[in-house]
Amino acid sequence: MSRTLIALFSVFAPLSIVTVGGGQGIIAEVQRQVVDVHHWMTHAQFLSDFAIARLAPGPGSLLATLIGWQVGGFGGAVVATLALFGPTAFLMYGAAHVWNRHEGARWLNALQAGLRPVAAGLILAAVYVLIKELDGGWVAWVTSAIASVLVMTTRINPVILIAGGATVFIGAHFAGLL
Repeated sequence: MSRTLIALFSVFAPLSIVTVGGGQGIIAEVQRQVVDVHHWMTHAQFLSDFAIARLAPGPGSLLATLIGWQVGGFGGAVVATLALFGPTAFLMYGAAHVWNRHEGARWLNALQAGLRPVAAGLILAAVYVLIKELDGGWVAWVTSAIASVLVMTTRINPVILIAGGATVFIGAHFAGLL
């Protein structure tokens, strides 16, 4: 097994276990590992892969597959995907067994309540990392903020927000703001 495949496994397998709140909770650490620690890609490449993973059907965690593909080809895609989904699958199988066995227990309710802020914090860290890396200056920051508020306060279709953001950036480009 090549060193690259082992490195991919060693990045994604431990992150698999801490995906509290879903795959978005580990984006900040994935970005740090892939860009800053291993230098497998630039900030811009990571952001592009993130955008592709979010637009593609299926879980956003398929970002690991894209990264694996770029770093190690087909084998890298397989290793990164299995490393991210495998340990979690086994852990969830065990957790589901315990959850069902102790349903309604006070300690289980306390555990669930305690994990909610952890999940929210991990997702907030991912948002911070992604917004920090936006390549568009204040136009990107304002567009992101407006889109975030609209997503949280309305039932607007995200496709409309994507089209609106694209329109803003095209207009800003032609106006010389970018």
